[in-house]
Amino acid sequence: MFLLDNIINIADFLWSNIIGYVLLGVGLFYTIRLGFPQIRYAKDIKDVLKKNLKSDDNVSGFGALAAAVGGQVGTGSLVGVASALVAGGPGAIFWMWVTSILGMVITFAETVLGQVYRVKLSDGTYRGGPAYYIRNGLGKKVLGIITAFLYIIGVGLCIAFMQTNSIAKGFQGVIEFNPIIVGVVVTILAGIITIGGVKRLTKVTGFLVPIMAAFYVLIVFIIIITNITKIPAVFALIFKSAFSPQAAVGGIIGHSVMDAFRNGVARGLFSNDAGNGIAGIMHSSADVDHPAEQGFLGMFGTFVTTCIICTLTAFAILLTGVLGNGSDGINLVQDAFSYEIGLIGRWVVALAMAFFGFTTLIADLFYGEANIIHIFKDKFKIPLWIYRIFAAVMFIVSTKMSLDVVWGLIDVFVGILVFINVITLLFLFKSVKVVLDDYESQKQKGKKPVWDKTNNSLYTDQGEYNNFDI
Repeated sequence: MFLLDNIINIADFLWSNIIGYVLLGVGLFYTIRLGFPQIRYAKDIKDVLKKNLKSDDNVSGFGALAAAVGGQVGTGSLVGVASALVAGGPGAIFWMWVTSILGMVITFAETVLGQVYRVKLSDGTYRGGPAYYIRNGLGKKVLGIITAFLYIIGVGLCIAFMQTNSIAKGFQGVIEFNPIIVGVVVTILAGIITIGGVKRLTKVTGFLVPIMAAFYVLIVFIIIITNITKIPAVFALIFKSAFSPQAAVGGIIGHSVMDAFRNGVARGLFSNDAGNGIAGIMHSSADVDHPAEQGFLGMFGTFVTTCIICTLTAFAILLTGVLGNGSDGINLVQDAFSYEIGLIGRWVVALAMAFFGFTTLIADLFYGEANIIHIFKDKFKIPLWIYRIFAAVMFIVSTKMSLDVVWGLIDVFVGILVFINVITLLFLFKSVKVVLDDYESQKQKGKKPVWDKTNNSLYTDQGEYNNFDI
C-alpha cells in the first residue's frame, strides 16, 4: 500500500504540475508556428492515405498507420476513458479533446522527426523514434541511450503489461476462468507475430485494425441512437464539468477542475500517444516519398483514436448513466454496453478489448525492440531475446496484477518520457519546419513531393546529420 501511494503521488505531481502544461504548451506552439496544419492539410491527409495503401517490398505508409493506430486504439480507448471519467468526472472528456487537437500536430512532429533521423537495418527495414532523433538530431548520445532505456521499461514493458491485464479482466466480466490462460495465449500469438518482424506486424494490424474499429463504432452507434435525446445534456455536462467543480451527486464522486484536467490530459495522451513519441517509432518504419506525408497520416491516427473511439466510449458510459455505480475500468464500459444490449454487450466489450489490447501489445513490443536496437546497435540480438523472454513471463504474471499499480507505473514512466520528448521537439522545431516547407514548396511548383537528403539544411554535404546544439 505504501508503494502504491508513493507511485500515485509521483504520478499526480508530474501530471498536475508539469506534464499537462508542457504538453499543451508545446502543442499550441507547434500549431501556431506551423499555421494550424490540423486544418490546413486535411485534404492532403485524404490524398496521402489513398496513395500509401500498399508497398510491395517494404512497410507502406498505411501499414505503419494501421500499426500505430493499433497501438493507439488500445485499452486506453476503453479502460483509459472509463478511468478518466471515474477519477476526473465528465469534464475530463473535454481535456481529452483538447489533448487530441493539439496532440495531432505533436504527432506530426514526432512522425516527421522519426522519418528524418531514422536508421536503416541490414534487412532493409527502418527504425527511428525519440531516442534516434535525440541522438542524430541533437547529437546527444547519452541522453538518447537513457531515453531508449526508459522507453523499454515504460512502453515496451509497463504499457504492454496493461494490455494483458485489461484483456484478462474483460473476459472475467463475462466468464469465470484463470486469467493466466489469457496471458499464455496472448504471449504465444504475440511471439509469432513479433518474431516475423515489422513487415508481419504491419500486415496483421493492417487487417485487424479497420475491422475491429468499424465493429466497435457500429455497436456504440446503437447505444447512441437509443439515447439520442440525451446527447445535448451530455455535451452540456462535459463542458460544465471541465470548468467548474462538481459535487458528489447520485453516487458520482465529486471532482475538482484539476481532477478533470489531470485525468483528461493523462488518459487522453495514453489513448493517442501524442507527446510520448512512440507513434514516431512506428511511423519511422514506413517507406514513403516524403516525411511530411507520413506526418499527415500520424495526425489522422491521433484524430481517430481520441476524437472518434474515445469519444464514443465516453458517450456510451454517460448516456447510459452507469457512471458512479461503483465500477471502474473495463467493468464500467461493460456495464454501459450491457445496460442497452444485455449480456451480448459484455461479450462485445471483451472481444473489443482483446483485439484492441492485442494490437497495442504487439506494437509496444516493437517499440521496446526498436530502442534495444538503438542501445546495442549491431550486438542487439542477445539483449533482444532476453527482453522477449522477460516480457513473455511478465505478460502472464501481469494478468494477476492490481490495476492501480499498473496505471501508476505507466503515469510515472510516460510522464518522464513526455517531458523529455516534448522538450526535444522544441529544440528540433527547425527540422520539422524545414520538412514541411520543403513539402509545401514542391506542391506549389506542381511537383510530386520527394524528400532529397542532398538538398536541405538537415544534412551536411557528406550526407551526415547536421546536429543542432543545445
